[in-house]
Amino acid sequence: MNTKKINAFLGAILLCAIVGLSLNSCEGAFNCHEDNISAAGSNKSHNKGQNCMVCHRSSGEGEGCFIAAGTVYDMNMMNTISSGKVDFYTGPNETGTLKQTVLIDGKGNFYTTAKFSPEGLYPVVTGPTGNKKMMGSSLSSAACNSCHGVSTDKLWVD
Repeated sequence: MNTKKINAFLGAILLCAIVGLSLNSCEGAFNCHEDNISAAGSNKSHNKGQNCMVCHRSSGEGEGCFIAAGTVYDMNMMNTISSGKVDFYTGPNETGTLKQTVLIDGKGNFYTTAKFSPEGLYPVVTGPTGNKKMMGSSLSSAACNSCHGVSTDKLWVD
C-alpha cells in the first residue's frame, strides 16, 4: 500500500471511531479509496450492459467507486467493441475543454475512479476505426448504462 492509501484508510477508521460507527457500517467507505480504471486490451471487467454503479459505489460490493462507467456496442448493438475511448468535453461536439478520457477495455466496458465531475459534460465515444458518436445533451449522470439499454438505445459506435 502506498502512503496515500494508508492515510486514506487511517482517516476512514478515525472517522468511524469519531462518529461511533462500527467498522462494518463503514466498510463501504473503504471501497472509494480503490483505484479501478479501464485499460485498453484488458479483460478484467464484467457484467456488460448493466449499470456498473449499482455495485461500484461507496456502499456497494464493487472494487472502487466509479465516477463514469458504461458499455459500448457495435452499430448492430449485438456485440461490444474491443477498443476505443470516451472523452468528456465542456461543450457539445468536441468543443470546450477536454476534461477526461476513459479507455474502452477488451470487453467493451469503460470505467474510472479518477476524480472529475462528469455532470454537465458532453461525452464523445470513439470506436476502434476512429468513428465517433457524440451525445447532443450534457450528462446528468455518468452511470451510462442506467439509461443506455434501458430507456434509450444501447451506447454504440460504428
